[in-house]
Amino acid sequence: MRQNTKHPIKRLSVTVIPMIKPNPNIRHFVPNRLLKTHRNHRCPPRKGAFENRSDFRHAEPLDQVVRGERIGWKMVTHIMLVYWHESRFGTVVLNQMGVAKAWRFSFLSTNLALLQHQNPEDECWRPTSPAKFQHKKSISLSVVCGFMLFGLGLISLLTGHMASDLEWYSQRLIQRTFYSRLDEAYRDPIDVWHSKYTKYYYGCSEKGRHFAPVAREHLSNGYLLIATSGGLNQQRTGITDAVVVARILNATLVVPELDHQSYWKDDSDFINIFDVNWFIAYLAKDVTIVKKVPHKVMRSMEKPPYTMRVPRKSEPEYYVDQVLPILLRRRVLQLTKFDYRLSNNLDDELQKLRCRVNYHALRFTKPIRELGQRLVMKMRKMADRFVAVHLRFEPDMLAFSGCYFGGGEKERRELSEIRKRWTTLPDLSPDGERKRGKCPLSPHEVGLMLRALGFANDTYIYVASGEIYGGDETMQPLKDLFPNIYTKEMLADEELKPFLPFSSRLAAIDYIVCDESDVFVTNNNGNMAKILAGRRRYMGHKRTIRPNAKKLSALLMARNEMDWDTFARKVKACQIGFMGEPDEMRPGRGEFHEYPSSCVCEKPSVDELSKDGYRSFKHITTNLTAKDESVMH
Repeated sequence: MRQNTKHPIKRLSVTVIPMIKPNPNIRHFVPNRLLKTHRNHRCPPRKGAFENRSDFRHAEPLDQVVRGERIGWKMVTHIMLVYWHESRFGTVVLNQMGVAKAWRFSFLSTNLALLQHQNPEDECWRPTSPAKFQHKKSISLSVVCGFMLFGLGLISLLTGHMASDLEWYSQRLIQRTFYSRLDEAYRDPIDVWHSKYTKYYYGCSEKGRHFAPVAREHLSNGYLLIATSGGLNQQRTGITDAVVVARILNATLVVPELDHQSYWKDDSDFINIFDVNWFIAYLAKDVTIVKKVPHKVMRSMEKPPYTMRVPRKSEPEYYVDQVLPILLRRRVLQLTKFDYRLSNNLDDELQKLRCRVNYHALRFTKPIRELGQRLVMKMRKMADRFVAVHLRFEPDMLAFSGCYFGGGEKERRELSEIRKRWTTLPDLSPDGERKRGKCPLSPHEVGLMLRALGFANDTYIYVASGEIYGGDETMQPLKDLFPNIYTKEMLADEELKPFLPFSSRLAAIDYIVCDESDVFVTNNNGNMAKILAGRRRYMGHKRTIRPNAKKLSALLMARNEMDWDTFARKVKACQIGFMGEPDEMRPGRGEFHEYPSSCVCEKPSVDELSKDGYRSFKHITTNLTAKDESVMH
């Protein structure tokens, strides 16, 4: 429903049209019926006289009217102004609004009174009564006109707000209709273990027919060095984007360097975590990758490699305009702190290259893969299906969030001391951050969410985490809700010892188990949560549950004011759209690593009814959206 911003009742100001003389080279037209009215009746036009746009079909040139009928230009201007109001806004609005009609005729009467003094000799406007009476009449008309305009202003204020409220209500009604029909797709209870729509989608990242072949090393524009930043999954995004940037620059990529200086203090290199030979071979047709810059090239360089840091979310054009000239001039270029330095939205071919890197080329080393698979097998032996929960509840993470988790003065003091490590962090309101959904769920809150969604207390859960703030005391409420909880330390005590000094390798093991789980749950929206959510979508839309933190926080704080059934029903309602369904996010929206829409395709039979009678979720939402847009317009 679109608001007519040019509606006369919507506008409080009166526009004064300047009186200009005609251009003799331009022919102006006045409707014949308008002229007839003023010639023959010597009175304001009858009600509805100018409401038919077809009057313009039989019109006389305005310059002839002025010369032949001796009508002043000011009069013609007023006539045209009145006619403009008639033809512009139509009869529907004017007939329905008495104030508008009164304003219209009083405005015309005032103009006619003005013309009496300007053209006293004109027959059409010759006074029919004594001048004294006419003077009093003109004064009374002016007073009436003033009151009418004042009343119009008041009514315009009220009518404007009433119209806005009506349109707002109509929009809400349309949205309510849309979501109520959309809810029919979810009328059946949510299957917490898998989505019934996954059968309609599959991962697709193959290069297109027009994807240009890779340039050989000696024909490239130079060598690109990359220094990543952050934890394992943050560095993973940097490696993925580094390959795409090398493709954009037509550069030879040197195997990226991992971050050894961050909070995790892990000195593992690329070769210790990822299968470097597989990485180079898999991407050989996309980008030329070498393990190091050739000695011949290094010896020929007059200066050391140029180092620079590009802005975050830089567009491909930035790399072509700002980075490529330096690369061509220096032959070797290093980009530092390379995390999220490439735009989220790229063309489909580059997005698919991202998927080939992230979901295929970046394979963990054999020792990490083998241990991760052994942990998965142990979980499968205990239960046919299991849930993996990624708990980010480390002290530094909680301190960085600025949230409060109910630990009293001791918690406030300890987390405040940790926050001093970051001198640029602003002072945050814990209550405000929680209301905005910025706080991670505690282990207890994760357990309440899972039980409310329908997971039984005998569900087997694998917890992927680092150091939990508060230790066993913090984890105990979750264990009370789900006794069958396991960690990598519990499943592989001796086998895990070689990996213990390396946080990134431990994170890689957790990554494998979470990826292979039947359901993946996270208490935050960090890098691992995003990367795994995107990978699980690409690999078949396996159930991935992210908390709707903003609404859940309000529910969790008020849980003591409602019974369990009410709480569970509200949790299920607020989690719709956060359960890993195929079309929870429109293509192109959200973080690409979390929603790789360019790499998820529909199967050919998606528009047909399946054997169980269901249509695809995308088909449902597309049809509903189209219908409601037609209603709105």
